[in-house]
Parts: sequence; structure tokens; C-alpha cells
Amino acid sequence: MSDEKRLATLRRKVQRRNHPPKGSSIKVDPIRELSAIMTIKTQLQNQPRNLCLFILGINTAYRAGELLSLDIGDVADLKVGDIIDLKQSKTDEYRMATLNGVSYSAIQKWLAAHPRPRPSSPLFPSQRGGSIGVPRVHQLVKGWCKEIELKGNYGSHTLRKTWGYHQRIQHNTPVALLMRAYGHASEAQTLDYLGIQPEEIRDLYLKQELGK
Repeated sequence: MSDEKRLATLRRKVQRRNHPPKGSSIKVDPIRELSAIMTIKTQLQNQPRNLCLFILGINTAYRAGELLSLDIGDVADLKVGDIIDLKQSKTDEYRMATLNGVSYSAIQKWLAAHPRPRPSSPLFPSQRGGSIGVPRVHQLVKGWCKEIELKGNYGSHTLRKTWGYHQRIQHNTPVALLMRAYGHASEAQTLDYLGIQPEEIRDLYLKQELGK
């Protein structure tokens, strides 16, 4: 085997080690502490594009790629309580989310600073033109969490996981509703996705002490 072929084989092996098998995914964590969310928000105050991305990400059930598909015209006229209706990247089905107050404020702040405020312009543009990509969102989220010294594994899915985690933990939102919001096929998938099933099972044993 030539040196060139050996090098190509080695590269393929390294790539396989660094990526999950087909059909699986690398699990990332939600941001569990509300104080951490507020700290990141504060640090992004002078980065209106990234602040808008962060706020929309943690206040909807959309994937990063779905948020990146937004153009200015999709959101410019929205008010609090209006519906965002985006096509899911995995199923091609549309899924709705309702715009809340903090998301509306973040959008308006970003639109006031957007370099190309035309209806057809990407809401989250890159410096090279077009929209930023999911790998860039992954890098941004990891950087934000690293900067505030959060322990765990974070990435682009962290944003939408954070929304569901706090819906369940803070508001006790039924898993069936979260399943519908995420477009999951089962409640078990949603619990596994959010990583909260072990915590809730543990609490079952601690809440009840028979024979005490």
C-alpha cells in the first residue's frame, strides 16, 4: 500500500472515532441553571445577532438548522403571541412555536443592528454571505458555556434541550406536550432526549417512604 493510501486510511479511521455511528448522535446537555442562562445573556448584550440566536434557541423547540432557515421577512412583523411556523429539517413537516416577550425583544434589537435589513436576507447572516451554519452554532454554544465554566458537553442541540428541560423541571409541563412540541415519536424519546428521566425516577423513591 502506498504512503498516500495509508494516510487516507488513517484519516478515515480518525474521522470514524470523532463522529457517532450512522443513526446515532453525540448527546449534549441542556443549560440546567437559570443563573447560567442569565450570565450568558448578559455576556451577549453587545452581540445582538448571537443574543437573538441564543434567546430564540432556548425559547422554542426548534433545531439550530430550522432557526437558521429564517429570513428577516419571516419575523420582522411578528408581535408577542404570534406564531412562527417552520418546516422540521428531519420530517419536512411544519411545527409551530409562539413568540414570547423575551424573543420579540431580542429580534427587535437584532433587526435594528442587522447589516442587511431586507426581507429576503437571512436572519442570522455569516460574514461570507448567506446564513451561518449549524457547525458555527455548535462552536458558539460550546464557547458561551466554556466561558462561564459550565461543566458538561454542549453544542447546538443544547439550546432546544434547555427549553424542554426547564419546561419540565420549572413548570412540570406534561411529557406528552413536550413530545408534540419536539415532534418526537414517543414520550420515552423525549425523556431520553432531555436527560431528565433518571432524575425523575430517583425522585419517585425519595418522595414516598412507605412504612415510615
